[in-house]
Amino acid sequence: MPLTRKGAATRQRIVEGAAEQIRDQGVFAVRLEDVMARTGTSKSQLFHYFPGGKDELLLAVARHEAARVIADQQPELGSLTSWAAWERWRDKVVARYRAQGGDCPLHASLARLGDATGATRAVAGELIAGWQRLIADGIRRMQDDGGIDPALDADREAAALLAGVQGGVLILMTTGGCAHLEAALDTGIARLRGSAPAGGG
Repeated sequence: MPLTRKGAATRQRIVEGAAEQIRDQGVFAVRLEDVMARTGTSKSQLFHYFPGGKDELLLAVARHEAARVIADQQPELGSLTSWAAWERWRDKVVARYRAQGGDCPLHASLARLGDATGATRAVAGELIAGWQRLIADGIRRMQDDGGIDPALDADREAAALLAGVQGGVLILMTTGGCAHLEAALDTGIARLRGSAPAGGG
C-alpha cells in the first residue's frame, strides 16, 4: 500500500535521522531508541515503517546514502562535456569525501548488514552501476566531440576510473588522507585526456 505524503515524509525523517545518528555514534552503537528520540517518533511509528526493525532501517539508510552519493556530484557528473567540466567534477568528488572523512553511513550500514539477504549487494551494485553509467556517458560525449579517442571502450574506462575512486575513498576513510583519491582521479582523467586525437578537444 503506497504511503501518504505525510507517511512518506515521516519515513524519510526517520531514515535521515538514523543516518545522522550513525555519523555521530557509529553503526554498532546506534539503538532504535536513539533514532526515535532524534526524530521525535514513537516505537509504533518506527515499526510501522520498518517492521523488520533495525536491519530494515539500516538497509533504508544505505539506499538513502547511495542516492546521496550520486546527488552530491550533480550537476557536474551529468555534465562531463569538456575538460574544465571533468576538473569541476573531480574537485567536487574530492571535496565531498574530504568533508565526509571516515564517517560514512552507507559503508557502515552495508558492513553491519553483511550479505545476509543479498539486498546489501543490490544497493552497492545499483550505486556502482549508476555512477559508472554517468561517467561512461561523459566519456562518450567527449568521444563524439573529438576530445577522447573513439577507440576506447567507454564502459571499461569508466569502470577503471571508478575503481580508482573507490579505492581512494576507502584509503581516505582509513587514514584520513585525500592523496590517493586525488591521484586516482587525476591519473584517470589524464589518461582520457591524453588519448585525444591530434586536433581534438
